[in-house]
Amino acid sequence: MATLVALRDGGRPLPSCAFLMSPYVDLTLSGETLLTKQADDPILTPDGVRLRVPDYVDGADPADPLISPVFADLRGLPPLLIQVGSHEILLSDALRLAATAATADVQVTLEVTPGVPHVFQGFAAALDEADAALDRAAAFLKEQLATQPTRA
Repeated sequence: MATLVALRDGGRPLPSCAFLMSPYVDLTLSGETLLTKQADDPILTPDGVRLRVPDYVDGADPADPLISPVFADLRGLPPLLIQVGSHEILLSDALRLAATAATADVQVTLEVTPGVPHVFQGFAAALDEADAALDRAAAFLKEQLATQPTRA
C-alpha cells in the first residue's frame, strides 16, 4: 500500500489493481485486534510485531502515511482486493484500510475468512479456504486486467 501511495504521489503509473493478503498497514500498532485477537492468532504476536517496527521505520514517525498507509489519503488508487483471516492480530488493519479506501472512493473488496490465520493463502495445499481465496483473487486479477486498455 505504501508503494501505491508513493507511486501516485510521485506521478508515476499505477498498476491496474492490487491484491493484499493480511496487510500490515499501521505501524503505530493502534489496531484493536492486536490485543483482542492475540489468543486466536497462531502466527503473530503483539510483541513480535512490535519488535520489528524499529527495523522498518528506522527512526521515522510510524504514523507517516508512507509508513502506515492506513493513515494515507488513498484517493486515485486502483481497485483493491483485501483478504484477511478472522484469527489474526492484523484483522483491524485490514478492516480500517478497507474503510479508508471506500471513503476515498477507491473500489475495494474486503474478504474476511472465518477461523484462519495470518496469510492463510500460503496454506493452499492444506486449507480449502486458502484454495478458494486464491481462486477469488485470480478472478479479481483477471477481471481487472481485462478492463485495462492494451499498451502499444
